[in-house]
Amino acid sequence: MNISIYFEEAAQVSFAFIIGAVIGIEREFRSKPAGFRTMILICVGSCLYTILSKEANATSSDRIASNIVTGIGFIGAGVIFKEGITVNGLTTAALIWITAALGMAIGYHNYPLAVVVSIMVVIVLFVLEPVQRYINKLHKVKDYKIKTVETGQLFRNELEVFFTKHDMTFRCMKINKEDMDAVYIYRISTPDRNYDEVNNFLLKHNEVRSFEV
Repeated sequence: MNISIYFEEAAQVSFAFIIGAVIGIEREFRSKPAGFRTMILICVGSCLYTILSKEANATSSDRIASNIVTGIGFIGAGVIFKEGITVNGLTTAALIWITAALGMAIGYHNYPLAVVVSIMVVIVLFVLEPVQRYINKLHKVKDYKIKTVETGQLFRNELEVFFTKHDMTFRCMKINKEDMDAVYIYRISTPDRNYDEVNNFLLKHNEVRSFEV
């Protein structure tokens, strides 16, 4: 094998290292499960698998891609977790997926596409975050998970009277029982998008053990 090919492949994995590091820095800065080193390893590993598969004269390039994506799926699933009524880790899982794709693009010598997509990823992570925060502020509907002392029947009546009094649209989505306590999940919409009144009501109510949004 020509030594120039070795240098070319070394340049490929080095470029994959840089791309993975750029994406990983953002995840590390936000203290996410898959951070700096993880993203580097994913990008470099995907690039390396692609290079080795090409050298092995694999008959089907789509089989190479599908096997890499399958393996990455297990890693992505490991960073998604449910906390209360919210799901966390979806953005990190998507980044793992696209970082692997970038590594594959580098392995196939498609540097222009890898650079363009990397720029898009950086824009999504850094530039569009204020836009997302603004959109979240405009979001009228919130889900509240409220744990009450025992059944909390008095609380439920008072809460719904409170909603009606303040012109809030509400719906009781689910009622569960945890030990001897009741857990209510309400979907609430306020006309002015201000939920401070709801939070203050729950904080001051004697029958509320805890709540989360």
